[in-house]
Amino acid sequence: MALIELDRDAPPERLTGRRTPPPWRYRPVGLALAVLLLLAVAGAAPPGSTFWRPLGLIPTGAGAELSLQMAGGRVFTIPTVGQSRTLTAWEPQPSPHPLWSVEVPVSATYDPVNGIFGAVRVQRVGDLLLVGAGLSSTVLDPETGRIRWTTPNRITPVGDGLAVLADRIFRPGTLYDQESGDPGMLYFSSDGQPHVEPPVRTEVRGLDLATGAVLWTAAPAGSVTAEAAGGDGPAAVVITASDRLSLRDARTGEVLRETELPEEAGSGPGTSDVLDDVALIGYPDAGLQAGYDVRTLRRLWTRDLHTDGEPDNCTGLLCTGGDREVRVLDRHTGQVTWSAPATVQLAYRAGSVLMSGPEGDGPELLVDAGTGMPRADLTGWTGEVEGFDAHAVLLWRHEAGGGRAFGAVLPGSTEVRYLGAAAGLGGDCGGDDRYVVCRDVRGLRVWAYRV
Repeated sequence: MALIELDRDAPPERLTGRRTPPPWRYRPVGLALAVLLLLAVAGAAPPGSTFWRPLGLIPTGAGAELSLQMAGGRVFTIPTVGQSRTLTAWEPQPSPHPLWSVEVPVSATYDPVNGIFGAVRVQRVGDLLLVGAGLSSTVLDPETGRIRWTTPNRITPVGDGLAVLADRIFRPGTLYDQESGDPGMLYFSSDGQPHVEPPVRTEVRGLDLATGAVLWTAAPAGSVTAEAAGGDGPAAVVITASDRLSLRDARTGEVLRETELPEEAGSGPGTSDVLDDVALIGYPDAGLQAGYDVRTLRRLWTRDLHTDGEPDNCTGLLCTGGDREVRVLDRHTGQVTWSAPATVQLAYRAGSVLMSGPEGDGPELLVDAGTGMPRADLTGWTGEVEGFDAHAVLLWRHEAGGGRAFGAVLPGSTEVRYLGAAAGLGGDCGGDDRYVVCRDVRGLRVWAYRV
């Protein structure tokens, strides 16, 4: 608040005979009153209130059904019905306005019965934009929407401007006739085509993400998976084959480490995944799972999936459980670290675990991922705002009169920081570290926030 002194140079004839103190004498009193006024205003605001400003509307058109994505501080929309896959980028500030639109290539033929090609995923990777539509991948310039290159396969960024692609190669003549409806095991190619025989080999290719140029190729026999190696160290790729696990340099393809994968109950591994710095190798026929360090390839633990099931109410964590409880395991040891009632939903969010009630009951607690100890009480909040690479956990709740209030739990915080409120919302919402976007009858409404 600025204090402005008026009439410092008032003419003498306006002064009475009583001696008046010079204006600068009032300055300390004025400043004190200003501080009191600011404190009163702050006390009238909701606890923990922060910068919250409506920016405007992204019109979607009557009857339009759009998928909402956010990446790199921008909003992206794409139709979810019909044959169009036109991606539009919107700049939220100073008010939402379109930057560019581009038709995203897809690898599959549109099916008028089943509708969409598959989920659309938009991801900012460095100074590039990676868009996945179904199984296809397209790399664009985020400023202009110009397509740099595209492939009918799904690619995985692995850091340092690199990516990896696994292309399964099948024997000619093994494509499944989908009109026949014949029963039997099917094996799918990287572009989603079904085959009646397993692949003869898989070509794993290391790619320059900016150009799509192939930097190296490995061709293990059979079906393999290729994932980005997490943890510390240079960009690397973990490749799981039917008989071995290998770690390759993501830029050169050089084999850094390799270890044999033993058979279990007479069969080799059938599934693989990477959870941060641990590779999870599954043996479905044997009902067993093993954990391997992605950098050393040392086997860390094994567990029996017959007795330790994999609950479906646990996202982004390594869990086991039954009818009464879900147990969270340490990914490095395979040992139980904490547990929760089987009725709750657990989801890894921004370094913590969001604990929600049964489907539709809303969030309850934010707990420590390692110990399960409560961090923030979420009582009174209705639901979670879908976060797009947000570092905070975003929440919403119903307000009197039909509006919604929004809040955020910052990393390491023990309380919900109130963001702001909006009236007349009925659709789903998404957010990142700068914006919240919600659907209403006219389109997508956008707010800016700062914590």
